Amino acid sequence: MPHLYTAAAPLVPAAATETVGTPWINISIFGAFVLVTMVVVFRASKSTQTAADYYAGGRGFTGTQNGLAIAGDYLSAASFLGIVGAIAVQGYDGFLYSIGFLVAWLVALLLIAELLRNTGKFTMADVLSFRLRQRPVRVAASISTLAVSAFYLLAQMAGAGALVSLLLGIGSKAGQSLVIVVVGALMIVYVLVGGMKGTTWVQIIKAVLLVTGVAVMTVWTLALTGFNFSELLGEAVATSGNPEMLEPGLKYGVSETSKLDFISLGLALVFGAAGLPHVLMRFYTVPTAKEARKSVVWAIALIGLFYLFTLVLGFGAAAYIGAERIQAAPGGVNSAAPLLAFELGGPLLMGIIAAVAFATILAVVAGLAITASASFAHDIYTSVIKNGDSDPRQELKVAKTTVVVIGIVSILGGIGAQGQNVAFLVALAFAVAASANLPTILYSLYWKGFTTRGAVWSMYGGLIISVGLIIFSPVMSGTETSMIPGADFAWFPLQNPGIVSIPASFLLGFIGSVTERRVEDPVKQSEMEVRSLTGIGAEKAVSH
Repeated sequence: MPHLYTAAAPLVPAAATETVGTPWINISIFGAFVLVTMVVVFRASKSTQTAADYYAGGRGFTGTQNGLAIAGDYLSAASFLGIVGAIAVQGYDGFLYSIGFLVAWLVALLLIAELLRNTGKFTMADVLSFRLRQRPVRVAASISTLAVSAFYLLAQMAGAGALVSLLLGIGSKAGQSLVIVVVGALMIVYVLVGGMKGTTWVQIIKAVLLVTGVAVMTVWTLALTGFNFSELLGEAVATSGNPEMLEPGLKYGVSETSKLDFISLGLALVFGAAGLPHVLMRFYTVPTAKEARKSVVWAIALIGLFYLFTLVLGFGAAAYIGAERIQAAPGGVNSAAPLLAFELGGPLLMGIIAAVAFATILAVVAGLAITASASFAHDIYTSVIKNGDSDPRQELKVAKTTVVVIGIVSILGGIGAQGQNVAFLVALAFAVAASANLPTILYSLYWKGFTTRGAVWSMYGGLIISVGLIIFSPVMSGTETSMIPGADFAWFPLQNPGIVSIPASFLLGFIGSVTERRVEDPVKQSEMEVRSLTGIGAEKAVSH
């Protein structure tokens, strides 16, 4: 048993350039994962010929495979690195991220997932434009998809930089930036070569590794206290010296503003997943609605189990590592899980868990990249620029070019977002998704009176308000932890815009619809309603 920091042990902040574990072991395990996944991706590329192959994996995945892939897509670096770090440092308030992400997934499933799968073809815009005017709705949906994907990619890239810098002891910003460039390059190769099929297999491998690795760490952590969770919580309090760790309010109860921030965060987390294009797109990769439901069962089981594990790991890190040492390590709060792995199992477990986290980042960024590229190529290039009459091979070329552009943008954004908690960054992506996408999706599926003007106002309004409030919030400037620390142009007091931008988007969609005199096609409305609720006609639509 390696040495553990006992509750009474003094905490010595680690040097900013501390290397945790043995670099050559870490690099070897990383290399092995990248090699195996590259082989899988290249094998998958041999059967990626058509647009349906590239965007939806040929719709040849079973419900079980797709359920694993959904879990692989949804459980991002924020879920693993960010949440464990947030619980270790903020206690009860940190666990609210776990609750939010889990409840969000259930909202997405109950309200949207199967209806979208029955109605759509490749992208979210297929559904939103089904009974509305194609051009304005597809352009708005595509811009919204690209914006949400960009925010989400920021979080994953920041997590990659934090993780690898911890493993290799890279304390300099230039070194961490180089790591982010390498991750971005790998992502581009995965998506260009393998398409959705290759990406899905990477996500399946990653989901199995992540849940297995986290389960092992959870059992190991609980075993140290004789599987007495109360004792683990007691050690976490003793190490931190702060009994408020187990009570609400350590982060979000300090002032009235922070309480409002908590409500805003909760709204963004609970409603955000239902508007995430890269998660919703996964439902198009199965052949039937029955397989879609089966994939949901698997995804719920894995995702629910995972978020329970984060509670143990977060308080385990608080008990055996301590908040000071976590925050002083390269990568800050995002290093809590790898540091706990090192304390438990030494360099080998540390290397394995870090490789799993690295796999998590690669799988999610690949899923984001393919979603964004599909949205641009299918919705803007083919449906708008070419009026639905484009050569499929040319569409694939446009999609692949888009992947390269997205990769470069995400690398630059990730370099700018270094040091931010990845769970916090993903919460911003959820806020943008809940504001720009969710109202339009719900109105399209459930309100017959919804119109094109309502859709456009809702999407653009939600996007502009949410992104605008983020730009003028403490996230960007005004505090030491802001992305631009030297500047101060923040006038919006909250760190998450959800409490303002989500209701505003719903309101804009409603006002836009009731003030438009043009009536949408009632035949298309009826067809969409029947198809979304029964799946009749969906198989025919997706086979073209």
